[in-house]
Amino acid sequence: MPDDTTTSEATSKLQTCQGSELQVDVLIAGAGPCGLMLANELGLRNVACLVVDPKPGTAFNPQANATQARTMEHFRRIGVSQQVRSLGLPGDHPTDIAYFTRFARYELARLRLPTAAQATQQIKQMKGSWSAAELPHRVSQKYVEAVLREHAERRTGHRIEFSWQLQSFEDTPDGVTAQVNSATEGVKPVTVRARFLVAADGARSPVRSALGIRMGGATGLQRQFMGGKMFAIYLRAPAFYQQFPHDMAWMYVSVNHERRVFMASVDGRGEFAFHAAVHPHETPEDWTHEDARRIFAEASGMPDLHIDILSTGIWIAGHSLVAERFQQGKVFLAGDAAHLFTPTGGLGYNTAVGDAVNLGWKLAAVIKGRSHAALLDSYEQERRPIGLRNTAYARQFADSVGLFEATPALESEGAEGEQQRAHASTVLDAHVRREFNIPGVTFGERYDNSPLVFSDPDHVPTDQANEYVPTTNPGGRLPHCWLGGEHSLYDLLGFEWTVLAPDPLQAEAQALADAGGAAGLDVKLLVLAADQVGDPLDGGLLIVRPDQVIAWRGTTAQDAASVWTRVASVRPEAA
Repeated sequence: MPDDTTTSEATSKLQTCQGSELQVDVLIAGAGPCGLMLANELGLRNVACLVVDPKPGTAFNPQANATQARTMEHFRRIGVSQQVRSLGLPGDHPTDIAYFTRFARYELARLRLPTAAQATQQIKQMKGSWSAAELPHRVSQKYVEAVLREHAERRTGHRIEFSWQLQSFEDTPDGVTAQVNSATEGVKPVTVRARFLVAADGARSPVRSALGIRMGGATGLQRQFMGGKMFAIYLRAPAFYQQFPHDMAWMYVSVNHERRVFMASVDGRGEFAFHAAVHPHETPEDWTHEDARRIFAEASGMPDLHIDILSTGIWIAGHSLVAERFQQGKVFLAGDAAHLFTPTGGLGYNTAVGDAVNLGWKLAAVIKGRSHAALLDSYEQERRPIGLRNTAYARQFADSVGLFEATPALESEGAEGEQQRAHASTVLDAHVRREFNIPGVTFGERYDNSPLVFSDPDHVPTDQANEYVPTTNPGGRLPHCWLGGEHSLYDLLGFEWTVLAPDPLQAEAQALADAGGAAGLDVKLLVLAADQVGDPLDGGLLIVRPDQVIAWRGTTAQDAASVWTRVASVRPEAA
C-alpha cells in the first residue's frame, strides 16, 4: 500500500480559494461512506480530489449498522480494518441477531455470531464459503465515516469540505466546471474545474436529477414489516441491559401484531438505533418524543424503561431502485445516487463502498495516463449489474421477513400460542440464516460481461446468497487463503496489479509481469510455493486487478502485451 503520511494537518482548499477558481482531478459530491472511500482510493494514488458535502460533518445518527466481510477486506487493503473493528461494540459484546415477540417476552429465534475479538481469530480457521481475510463487523456507519474521513484527509492532504454544497455544474469538452457554495454567511463561492465529477450525493442526488437520469425498479412496496414508512429513533437506554431478560444480542427484532421493529446496538453500552414500522393510517411526521417513547414501550414490552431520545426521523422501506445509467460524459453516479435499497442484508452501504473501489483505480489509471479513457466505460458495465443483483437480494430478504404475518395469537397463552410461536421460530430461524449468513452475496459479485476480463462463461458458479464457491475463473474475487495459518494472501498482493503464480511457472510469471511494466502499469510479481498456497491458484498464472478481482488466468505469457491491453485498457502508445 502507498505511503500514508502526506500531512498531519489537513487544510481547506476552498477557504483559501474563495471567490476564485480551484483545479482538481476529481470533484466528489457527497461525504458518506462512498465519497469518503473514493477519496481514500484516490489519495493513496496521489490523485488530487475535492470532497464537498452540505452537512456540517460526518453522520451523527447511526444509519447503516453492518459492515460486510468484503467491505472489511477492502478496509484491510487500505489499512483501516483494525481501526474500524476496534469501534462500535466492545470486543466481547455478542453480535447475535435475535427475534422476540417483544424484547422482554418470548424469544423466537437467534443466530449466534462471534464477537469482534473472536472474529479475528476464528477467520483463520474458516474454510469453504467463509475463507476470507475478514469476517463481518457490526459497527454503525457514524464510526466508519469518522475513520474514513480521518484517513482521507491525511492521504489527500486536504480537509473534507463539509458545509459546502455543489450548486451547479457543466460538463464541457475540457472537463467539469462546477460552482460550490458555503453554508457559512459571508464566504464567497468557488468555481471548481475538475476532469471528472463523481456524484455520491445520496438517494435524492441533485446531480442525478440535473442529468435527467431516472431510477428504475420497484418502489412503494407494502409489507407488514420493511415496506412503507419507518420511524427511526436514536436513543440512549443504559438500563436496558439490566432489565432485558434474555442473552444480549447485537440486533433485536420485535415480531408482534401491534408493532414490528428492529433495534441495533450502537456502542454496546446503552445507545441503540431503533426502527419501527409505521401503519398506513399513522402520521409519524406529527409524532413527538413522547410518541417515540410510547412506540418503544409498545415494541419492547418494557414500559418502565427510561430512554433518552437523541434524534428521530422517517425513512421509506420498500425500495429496489437502480439508475438507468451510472455515467454521463465525465460525470459518474455512485452509492445511493446510483442504487437505493431496503436495508435488509445491509447491502446499500456495502454496495456503495464497492462502487468507490471499482471507480477509484480506474479514475487514477486514466488521470495518470496509464489507461485509455475507455477504461471508465467499464465502471457502469461492471457496477450496474451488481446494483441490480444486490437490490434484488435485498428485496428477497425483505419479503422473507416482511411478509411473515404476526397475529395476536403469537402472544397468547396456552396451546395455541405455543403452536404459533413454534411456527414463527421455524420461519424466523430459516430467515435469519437466509439474510445474515450470506457469503454468496458478500463474495460472489462477478464481472463476467465486462470487456476487461477473460471470463469463461461455461464455468461460472451459480450465484446464490448463502453459498460462495471460490474460483479462479476471471471476473470474480481472488480466492483467499491463509499462508502458514497466520498471513493473509491478500496482504501480499500489490496495491495495483499483481501477477500471481506457483513457483514452477516463475519464468512465465516474470515475463507476464515485465510486459505489464513495459505497458506503464505498476505490477507486483508474487510467486508462491505450490504447497504454500494450495488449490486456490489452480496451478496457473493469474492477473489480479487493484480491486482483488481476477482479470485473466493462463499457463503461459504468450501474447502478454495484448492481455494487458485488454485488462487495463492500456493506452496504445504505452503498450
